[in-house]
Amino acid sequence: MVMNALESPSTRPYLIRAMYEWCTDHSFTPYVAVKVDGSVQVPREFVQGGEIVLNISFDATSSLQLGNEFIEFKARFGGKPRDIMVPINRVMAIYARENGQGMSFPVSDSPLGQTVVGMDKLASVPASTSSAPASASSSASEQDDQPIPPTPTRPTLTRIK
Repeated sequence: MVMNALESPSTRPYLIRAMYEWCTDHSFTPYVAVKVDGSVQVPREFVQGGEIVLNISFDATSSLQLGNEFIEFKARFGGKPRDIMVPINRVMAIYARENGQGMSFPVSDSPLGQTVVGMDKLASVPASTSSAPASASSSASEQDDQPIPPTPTRPTLTRIK
């Protein structure tokens, strides 16, 4: 049976698992940047600008499962244990905290499983010294067409073509 690009399974979960393994093999701390919507189960008080950055290292999580559809684990936030569940299609990036190397992915607002296949791109993410969730500026710029520069604690993603 021959599959076309729209019918083939996504490479995203496999690339996420590969980057996680690379990070742990080299004693780096794997972080995932997540675009939060109703399908994402995370502590909402830590979401900033519709995004959250999660430490998915062995030391920060328990019962971590990097599945084909979801990333699931238990972690403490502010001392409280929480169950975390992130659909794979909501992961914007996975990277090493120490050097910023990783991969970014497109995140669409389409339903689960409806992401465009073949859009996974490699990226270099500058290192961040903060382990806090990503922060985003909520103030509007005077000119709507001017991009807001990222804050120093927010990792920025650069696509490599």
